[in-house]
Amino acid sequence: QVQVAESGGGLVQAGGSLRLSCAASGSIFSINEVGWYRQAPGKQRELVARITRTGSTNYADSVLGRTTISRDNAKNTVYLQMNSLKSEDTAVYYCNVRRYDGDTWGQGTQVTVSS
Repeated sequence: QVQVAESGGGLVQAGGSLRLSCAASGSIFSINEVGWYRQAPGKQRELVARITRTGSTNYADSVLGRTTISRDNAKNTVYLQMNSLKSEDTAVYYCNVRRYDGDTWGQGTQVTVSS
C-alpha cells in the first residue's frame, strides 16, 4: 500500500503564491502518475495538474501559466507551485497517486484565496 500526505495549504491573498507538497510512503515502486486535484464547494473534483513516471506533465487550462508541478524523487514528494492565485482557486486540494493496482488519495488540504 501507498500512504499519501498533503501539506502546504492555507489562506492567501489574491495574487499570492502557495506551494503544496504531496509526500508518498510505503509501496512507492511502480507509481505511474501523481496528480493534484481540487474540489470547490458544490463542484465536482477536477484535475489541476499531473506528472507521470517519465516526467511528462499536464495542466488544467484554468491554471496553465500560473502553476508548476514538480517532483523530488529523493524525498518521494511531488510539489504544486501556484502563483498569481485567484479567488476561484479556493478549494480543497487532493493528491492522487496512481499505481498499477489503483489510486490512493490523500486527505486533502484547504486552499483559500481572499480577494
